[in-house]
Amino acid sequence: MDETTVVKSLAALAQPVRLQVFRALVVAGPRGMTPSIMSEGLGISSSALSFHLKALAHAGLIAPERASRNLVYRAVFEQMDGLLGYLTQNCSEGAVAPASNAL
Repeated sequence: MDETTVVKSLAALAQPVRLQVFRALVVAGPRGMTPSIMSEGLGISSSALSFHLKALAHAGLIAPERASRNLVYRAVFEQMDGLLGYLTQNCSEGAVAPASNAL
């Protein structure tokens, strides 16, 4: 994964509503969710949700798929894994930090 893609992905996730949407789609797994289900479940207006879905899709973190008359959005796990791999490899030199209770 290149730096441009990493920055685009992190920027998309650096917004509370988009992070909620992405987390919901990760939890939903391969079955995904329709915008109406997300809107209702997350308490987000459909117009605001549409804006956030577009940003996440543009970053490659989610993908829509037509299912009959509906769009079903799913998390793109390969992109998420690539982002996590990049951060692990390039931001911690591959070392896993020990758990710490001190901040």
